[in-house]
Amino acid sequence: MVQRWLRKAENDLKAIEYLLPLTDVPTDILCFHCQQAVEKYLKAYLTWMDVRIKKTHDIANILNLCIEKDKDFEELDRIKISQLTLYAVEIRYPVENPEPTIEDAKKLYNITKRVKTFIIEKLNKEGLSV
Repeated sequence: MVQRWLRKAENDLKAIEYLLPLTDVPTDILCFHCQQAVEKYLKAYLTWMDVRIKKTHDIANILNLCIEKDKDFEELDRIKISQLTLYAVEIRYPVENPEPTIEDAKKLYNITKRVKTFIIEKLNKEGLSV
């Protein structure tokens, strides 16, 4: 199941990498896929640690469960990954929030890549060959 979470997260990254070079890139979709990838990487770790989690897109909640298992996850809290929660649902609908800029999307993409590296290193240290 951990590998399945990781594959799904990788698919979100592929979507971002495919869309990012476009001239008229849909930044809301890029940010959505960043949120999805981070959520799935965190859930992969929690699955490995045998932690059950309710269906949620709340990155802060998911991250807190990770921190309970390993204080090193506070590093991810410091890069403010919880800000990605906004892009789980709200961004997909016409609401009051302004459209993210390409700079916003690139920033979130870089955060997503940092989360990926962090999670992969953690899982490798825990004994899962990723």
